[in-house]
Amino acid sequence: MKACYADDAVIDLVPLHVLRGSEELRQFFLGMFAAIPDLETTYELAAASDDTAVIEWRMRGTFSGSPFQGVEATGKHIEIRGCDVMRIENDRIAHNTAYYDGMDFARQIGMMPAQDSPGEKAMIGAFNAVTKLRGRVAGR
Repeated sequence: MKACYADDAVIDLVPLHVLRGSEELRQFFLGMFAAIPDLETTYELAAASDDTAVIEWRMRGTFSGSPFQGVEATGKHIEIRGCDVMRIENDRIAHNTAYYDGMDFARQIGMMPAQDSPGEKAMIGAFNAVTKLRGRVAGR
């Protein structure tokens, strides 16, 4: 994968952070493969025009290996859909913006409660209560 990217490429992983250079990209994916040893990626749609390529993808695997982004493995199966928008220069990727739903990943590994669950409703209620309290304190 590193060979596809320019040495000074910028990779914007929208839910996480920006990686700078093909070596940072390599380290990120080494960490991902260590965390999800059975990771499989399928490419569902690709389109290209001039110096731009867009790829829709799906990743599947089990978060059963090393910690990822500071989160301990949960043994949960994940399936994430996303889209990469890449700018190509000199036959290598110079810039890539990767879009995927980070909240969905957090829900799938059990870090966040399921959507519309009692746990999510309680979390939203607690957040709203704290927000209202901060507003009252700031208004004094």
